[in-house]
Amino acid sequence: MDPDLAQAGWIRVAPDPFARSLISRRWRRWWEAWWGLLYPRVCQLCRSEPATPRWGWVGRRCRRLVQPLRPPWCERCGLPIPGEATVQFECANCRGRDLPFSTARAAVVAEGPVLEAIHRYKYQGALWFEPFLARLLVRAAADAVREGGWDAIVPVPLHPVREREREFNQAARLARHLARATGLPLETGWLRRVRPTKMQALLSRDERLRNVRRAFQLRAGAVVRGRRLVLVDDVFTTGATTGACAGVLRQAGAAEVCVWTVARGL
Repeated sequence: MDPDLAQAGWIRVAPDPFARSLISRRWRRWWEAWWGLLYPRVCQLCRSEPATPRWGWVGRRCRRLVQPLRPPWCERCGLPIPGEATVQFECANCRGRDLPFSTARAAVVAEGPVLEAIHRYKYQGALWFEPFLARLLVRAAADAVREGGWDAIVPVPLHPVREREREFNQAARLARHLARATGLPLETGWLRRVRPTKMQALLSRDERLRNVRRAFQLRAGAVVRGRRLVLVDDVFTTGATTGACAGVLRQAGAAEVCVWTVARGL
């Protein structure tokens, strides 16, 4: 069985190992053939190299352009710093601020193929990019989340109007992959966005902070007191959105909130 397709949730298998392998191969052939009718078997970003659904129709050359995020970085927000660091470093944006999350980490830099895939995934409904984006997140975050003693995964919510327009919440779908990889419960109903906000990508840092102020609330019945939570979104830029969500969770009694995203703006 292809573990990537299974992890992405595309395959449902029988309990018997032999039957499972047969079903997996049949489903994989059927799924790839079906997508092949809609899209050429080429990278859906550069259109110039072979690609398969295993990597969300992103080819090898485009994948090589992805820049993983590695330390040294700001210990709080994960902003990478040039050169080497022999002591813990906190960037100017975080220094002296009472941030509601303990750490924010991302898998890769938000540029090039990753940024294009995220934009098309979110705004054009290009769901075939989901395995590509989910693999980046899971590869970077799964071990740290699994070993960190966290209690649950909480995706950043969309406003109901925006979610109806898109027909899905990209943060919730990506968070589901991380939940499956770590075995942690996925709590999609704990947070809600109570007022529509402007698109953050069009705003300055101060405008982003004002835009999401009082935009999120805890849902009735959410049990967060004393729990350590992983907040998941697609992109971290200034931390305004994730910070607003983390603030609501902390005010409700969460012991700690960390943030994981697929990509980080620099």
